Amino acid sequence: MNLTITYPTSNDKQQWQTLYYGYAKFYNMPMNQTILDEVWSWIQDAGQQFYCLLAKNEQGQAVGFMHCRDMVSPLRGAHVGFLDDLFVLPECRGQQVVEQLFVRLEKEAQHHNWTAVRWITAEDNYRARAVYDRLAEQTIWKTYQLNVEK
Repeated sequence: MNLTITYPTSNDKQQWQTLYYGYAKFYNMPMNQTILDEVWSWIQDAGQQFYCLLAKNEQGQAVGFMHCRDMVSPLRGAHVGFLDDLFVLPECRGQQVVEQLFVRLEKEAQHHNWTAVRWITAEDNYRARAVYDRLAEQTIWKTYQLNVEK
Protein backbone atom coordinates (compact mmCIF):
# COMPACT_ATOMS: atom_id res chain seq x y z
CA MET A 1 0.00 0.00 0.00
CA ASN A 2 1.35 3.42 -0.97
CA LEU A 3 1.07 5.74 2.03
CA THR A 4 1.74 9.28 3.06
CA ILE A 5 2.76 9.59 6.70
CA THR A 6 2.43 13.04 8.22
CA TYR A 7 1.59 14.91 11.37
CA PRO A 8 -2.17 15.40 11.43
CA THR A 9 -3.67 18.83 10.83
CA SER A 10 -6.90 20.17 12.28
CA ASN A 11 -8.66 18.81 9.17
CA ASP A 12 -7.66 15.27 10.20
CA LYS A 13 -9.36 15.27 13.59
CA GLN A 14 -12.43 13.27 12.55
CA GLN A 15 -10.39 10.57 10.78
CA TRP A 16 -7.95 10.34 13.70
CA GLN A 17 -10.87 10.15 16.14
CA THR A 18 -12.41 7.24 14.23
CA LEU A 19 -9.09 5.39 14.35
CA TYR A 20 -8.65 6.14 18.05
CA TYR A 21 -12.10 4.73 18.83
CA GLY A 22 -11.00 1.56 17.03
CA TYR A 23 -7.80 1.45 19.07
CA ALA A 24 -9.69 1.82 22.36
CA LYS A 25 -12.16 -0.87 21.31
CA PHE A 26 -9.29 -3.26 20.48
CA TYR A 27 -7.98 -2.90 24.05
CA ASN A 28 -11.48 -2.85 25.61
CA MET A 29 -10.86 0.61 27.03
CA PRO A 30 -13.70 3.06 27.55
CA MET A 31 -13.56 6.07 25.25
CA ASN A 32 -15.46 9.34 25.28
CA GLN A 33 -15.29 12.78 23.74
CA THR A 34 -13.51 14.28 26.77
CA ILE A 35 -10.60 11.85 26.38
CA LEU A 36 -10.52 12.33 22.61
CA ASP A 37 -10.43 16.11 22.95
CA GLU A 38 -7.65 15.93 25.55
CA VAL A 39 -5.43 13.65 23.46
CA TRP A 40 -6.12 15.74 20.35
CA SER A 41 -5.05 18.86 22.27
CA TRP A 42 -1.74 17.16 23.10
CA ILE A 43 -1.23 16.32 19.44
CA GLN A 44 -1.89 19.90 18.39
CA ASP A 45 0.30 21.46 21.13
CA ALA A 46 3.93 21.47 20.00
CA GLY A 47 5.05 22.16 23.58
CA GLN A 48 3.72 18.79 24.75
CA GLN A 49 6.41 16.78 22.93
CA PHE A 50 3.65 14.29 22.11
CA TYR A 51 3.52 13.40 18.44
CA CYS A 52 1.09 11.67 16.13
CA LEU A 53 2.07 10.11 12.85
CA LEU A 54 -0.96 9.57 10.63
CA ALA A 55 -0.80 7.11 7.73
CA LYS A 56 -3.04 7.96 4.77
CA ASN A 57 -3.66 5.97 1.62
CA GLU A 58 -3.63 7.43 -1.90
CA GLN A 59 -7.26 8.56 -1.50
CA GLY A 60 -6.36 10.58 1.61
CA GLN A 61 -8.11 8.15 3.98
CA ALA A 62 -6.38 7.67 7.34
CA VAL A 63 -5.63 3.96 7.80
CA GLY A 64 -3.36 4.00 10.83
CA PHE A 65 -1.52 6.08 13.39
CA MET A 66 1.27 6.13 15.94
CA HIS A 67 1.47 8.26 19.08
CA CYS A 68 4.94 8.79 20.49
CA ARG A 69 6.62 11.13 22.91
CA ASP A 70 9.93 12.25 24.30
CA MET A 71 11.12 10.49 27.45
CA VAL A 72 14.35 10.69 29.44
CA SER A 73 16.44 7.59 30.01
CA PRO A 74 18.52 8.27 33.13
CA LEU A 75 20.78 5.23 32.68
CA ARG A 76 21.64 6.43 29.19
CA GLY A 77 21.82 10.09 30.17
CA ALA A 78 19.82 10.73 27.02
CA HIS A 79 16.38 11.18 25.63
CA VAL A 80 14.54 8.28 24.04
CA GLY A 81 11.21 8.02 22.34
CA PHE A 82 8.26 6.16 23.78
CA LEU A 83 5.68 4.71 21.42
CA ASP A 84 2.40 4.92 23.30
CA ASP A 85 -0.15 3.84 20.70
CA LEU A 86 -0.16 2.14 17.33
CA PHE A 87 -3.27 1.19 15.38
CA VAL A 88 -4.04 0.13 11.83
CA LEU A 89 -7.52 -0.45 10.46
CA PRO A 90 -8.22 -4.20 10.49
CA GLU A 91 -8.84 -4.27 6.74
CA CYS A 92 -5.41 -2.70 6.11
CA ARG A 93 -3.35 -5.02 8.30
CA GLY A 94 -0.76 -7.11 6.52
CA GLN A 95 -0.28 -4.40 3.86
CA GLN A 96 2.97 -2.92 5.19
CA VAL A 97 1.28 -0.02 7.03
CA VAL A 98 3.07 -0.78 10.30
CA GLU A 99 6.40 -1.19 8.56
CA GLN A 100 6.02 2.19 6.83
CA LEU A 101 5.03 3.84 10.11
CA PHE A 102 8.17 2.41 11.73
CA VAL A 103 10.36 3.74 8.92
CA ARG A 104 8.95 7.19 9.62
CA LEU A 105 9.28 6.68 13.39
CA GLU A 106 12.99 5.96 12.96
CA LYS A 107 13.37 9.24 11.05
CA GLU A 108 11.50 11.05 13.82
CA ALA A 109 13.82 9.47 16.39
CA GLN A 110 16.84 10.71 14.49
CA HIS A 111 15.28 14.18 14.19
CA HIS A 112 14.65 14.34 17.95
CA ASN A 113 18.06 12.82 18.81
CA TRP A 114 16.45 9.87 20.56
CA THR A 115 18.94 7.05 21.10
CA ALA A 116 16.14 4.45 21.11
CA VAL A 117 12.36 4.09 20.98
CA ARG A 118 10.60 1.87 23.50
CA TRP A 119 7.08 0.52 23.68
CA ILE A 120 4.91 -2.09 25.32
CA THR A 121 2.13 -4.24 23.96
CA ALA A 122 -0.30 -6.73 25.36
CA GLU A 123 1.08 -10.22 25.96
CA ASP A 124 -1.69 -11.70 23.79
CA ASN A 125 -1.26 -9.25 20.90
CA TYR A 126 0.40 -11.98 18.86
CA ARG A 127 -0.06 -10.44 15.43
CA ALA A 128 1.58 -7.17 16.46
CA ARG A 129 4.30 -8.96 18.37
CA ALA A 130 5.21 -10.95 15.26
CA VAL A 131 5.82 -7.68 13.42
CA TYR A 132 7.72 -6.16 16.35
CA ASP A 133 9.94 -9.24 16.52
CA ARG A 134 10.98 -8.53 12.92
CA LEU A 135 11.50 -4.80 13.41
CA ALA A 136 13.03 -4.44 16.86
CA GLU A 137 14.76 -6.12 19.75
CA GLN A 138 12.65 -7.50 22.59
CA THR A 139 13.95 -6.37 25.96
CA ILE A 140 14.16 -8.24 29.25
CA TRP A 141 11.88 -5.80 31.06
CA LYS A 142 8.53 -6.70 32.56
CA THR A 143 5.98 -3.90 32.89
CA TYR A 144 4.14 -3.06 36.11
CA GLN A 145 1.56 -0.41 36.85
CA LEU A 146 0.72 1.36 40.10
CA ASN A 147 -2.87 2.59 39.91
CA VAL A 148 -3.41 5.77 41.90
CA GLU A 149 -6.84 6.54 43.31
CA LYS A 150 -8.18 10.05 42.89
